[in-house]
Amino acid sequence: MYRTHTCGELRTEHVGTKVTLAGWVQTVRDKGNLVWVDVRDRYGITQIVAEDGTAQEVMSTLKTLGREFVVQFTGTVAARSSANPNIPTGEIEVKVEEVKVLNASLVPPFTIEDDTDGGEELRARYRYLDLRRNPVQEKLRLRNKVALETRKYLDSQDFLDVETPVLIKSTPEGARDFVVPSRMNEGQFYALPQSPQTFKQLLMVSGFDRYYQIVKCFRDEDLRADRQPEFTQIDCEMAFVEQEDVLNTFEGMVKHLFKAVKGVELEEKFPRMTYAEAMERYGSDKPDVRFGMEFVDLSDVAKGNGFGIFDSAEAILAINAEQCAVYTRKQLDALTDWVKRPQIGCKGMIYLKCNEDGSYKSSVDKFYSQEDLAKWAEKANAKPGDLILVLSGDLDKTRKQLNELRLHMGNELGLRNPNEFKPLWVVDFPLLEWDEETNRFHAMHHPFTSPKPEDMHLLDSEPGKVRANAYDLAMNGVELGGGSIRIHDRAVQSRMFDLLGFTKEEAEAQFGFLMSAFEYGAPPHGGLAFGLDRLVATMGGSESIRDYIAFPKNNSGRDVMIDAPSPLDNDQLEELNIKLL
Repeated sequence: MYRTHTCGELRTEHVGTKVTLAGWVQTVRDKGNLVWVDVRDRYGITQIVAEDGTAQEVMSTLKTLGREFVVQFTGTVAARSSANPNIPTGEIEVKVEEVKVLNASLVPPFTIEDDTDGGEELRARYRYLDLRRNPVQEKLRLRNKVALETRKYLDSQDFLDVETPVLIKSTPEGARDFVVPSRMNEGQFYALPQSPQTFKQLLMVSGFDRYYQIVKCFRDEDLRADRQPEFTQIDCEMAFVEQEDVLNTFEGMVKHLFKAVKGVELEEKFPRMTYAEAMERYGSDKPDVRFGMEFVDLSDVAKGNGFGIFDSAEAILAINAEQCAVYTRKQLDALTDWVKRPQIGCKGMIYLKCNEDGSYKSSVDKFYSQEDLAKWAEKANAKPGDLILVLSGDLDKTRKQLNELRLHMGNELGLRNPNEFKPLWVVDFPLLEWDEETNRFHAMHHPFTSPKPEDMHLLDSEPGKVRANAYDLAMNGVELGGGSIRIHDRAVQSRMFDLLGFTKEEAEAQFGFLMSAFEYGAPPHGGLAFGLDRLVATMGGSESIRDYIAFPKNNSGRDVMIDAPSPLDNDQLEELNIKLL
């Protein structure tokens, strides 16, 4: 037996017990005739001590130990003369009698401690060492707990865990597919699923009624802090339901998770907001409602004064940063530079300081009188000491830019408390969005989303005005999950494909199997998928999902630890009938 107890298990009630521990050496302190070794595993850390009277062979071995050696210790538990209140095992130590080196270690490239000296790239290359650190292990323990409680909740609601295929047909769902060549079917390819969308709908047709799966999904798209090429969904579908049934069920799941995992009681009823209202008030379909700074439209009070940038703008939008008039010129210039970054794309920013004496100071003073600026302040509900920040231009673009500025100000002012959780259902999304490049409509969610029944009459005459029977759950500026009531009628699904520009032949080739299934008694159904990685990161108070994934990819989609992706040799390519250009 390598161990009788873990390194986080021993307490004062074990004093006098002979034990065997095994783990990694955290530190060695050698005082000559007195040696302390801290040994660590994923459960905790225990102090090992050797002193006068310890066998010379044991003492000699202890003096050869280095960081990250894998070692087995046998000895007797004793009370520590000076307790360490910072660790659960801090009141005891083990007086070593036997020691065995199970495996030596090279000097690690960075310190395996909570506050490491390793940079992100170095830690990614040696991810198996980074995973030994407590903060990373805590994040993965959180992920495990969330997945476990998810299964408990869904099982209690009669959901059935059903696996769906990973090698599937390539179908357009919004992002690029990862494709896999088929050796046995020359010149043909599988795709890795962006989601199990069509399969979970087929399971409803099959009569399974309530399905879920914690499943890997794959999308070949540009990466960022909350996006990976492979990610995990809590994928769910229900038959014989309307939107209200779905929202109530998964609102219950989120409440259960926060209570069981975090001990946090979320508000009794999650607030709801239409997509149109969210865009008007926050410029985002996943607004962070932990703080204010809602958008103010200044178009009617800022146009017509000879300031060309405003006069030619489709929209003039502002936020009120309360009690920020103390910002210096240097700070305001830094904000202007921030919005000019390519990621934001503004040409500039206008500010208005509401001074404590009731006067106003703006970067466009020469175009606007004090009376004019007072109208801005009144519109923004600003008080003396507040700072109004203004962007202008095309409506959609300006909304997106001001949303980014609002979130940036929220961070600067400490308004985005990671330990505060504010859920929000966003509903009534547009069914379709127009793409200028392709000169046709695209599905805002996916082609299987049902239109609102009351908007069905607009499908032929004004398709751009049709609302989707769709919903997203946002929290703290993150989209945790989204879904919809699905189309379950072949005729409606065919009309949807027509609107999206599919020919009859293309629709049949891509989705004939699904439309055929709809002709065999498909029930009304709908569902929702949560991003497990995003959900766990939000619960952990992080914006990046990478530390909540055991082996993540970097911004280039590479795993630098195993050096993937990598070339195939010519024999493999020939076997697959592939020639590289």
